[in-house]
Amino acid sequence: MSDRFALRTELLVRSVSALARGVAGAVLLLAAALSLAGCGSTPLPTYNLSAPSGFTAGGSGNGQLVVVAPTALAVLNTDKIMVEPGAGQVAYLADAQWSDNLPALLHARTIQAFENASKLRRVARPGDGVNADYTLVTDIRTFALRITDQGPVAVVEVSAKLIGTQSGRILAAQVFRAAVPAASSAGANATAALDQAQEQVLVQMVRWASAKF
Repeated sequence: MSDRFALRTELLVRSVSALARGVAGAVLLLAAALSLAGCGSTPLPTYNLSAPSGFTAGGSGNGQLVVVAPTALAVLNTDKIMVEPGAGQVAYLADAQWSDNLPALLHARTIQAFENASKLRRVARPGDGVNADYTLVTDIRTFALRITDQGPVAVVEVSAKLIGTQSGRILAAQVFRAAVPAASSAGANATAALDQAQEQVLVQMVRWASAKF
């Protein structure tokens, strides 16, 4: 009886050991597969927007302006770069991305554009503790590479409203638009054209708003 019990015990130990080795091997294989998958993923090239400089904006008043972050539809509220391959169609570039969500990126460049136009002491963002006389509210209508019969074109369109902070009334409103042909729909060329288009829009908008405060 004791020999039979000892034999059963030995067989049980061997079975458990084999099972443990099998589990350990499976875990190692899974870890290796995950490691290889991580090594195989390549981050997308990341592009930035630049603030226009080397221009001036008029305006003789002493009012202070707060620039609010732009609003945008969900399709534009992302770090993906939008493409319009046809009427009513939306896609994104597969080989490029913005360095931040588009509204946040354009907000920063808008403030820098005002500062570069010699408005450094009169422009701020919400939360800076400034008692603003005016508020600039913007909405990104279009910020995309549009595929046309003549080739890809970077189209940027932003609507702007200048609001009197005390009265809450809209004092002025305008839509700014620029279109710049792109050399191709590749990431580097597409983002370069979009950057040029948004610089043109920002120069127009800064000059328009500065004349009113």
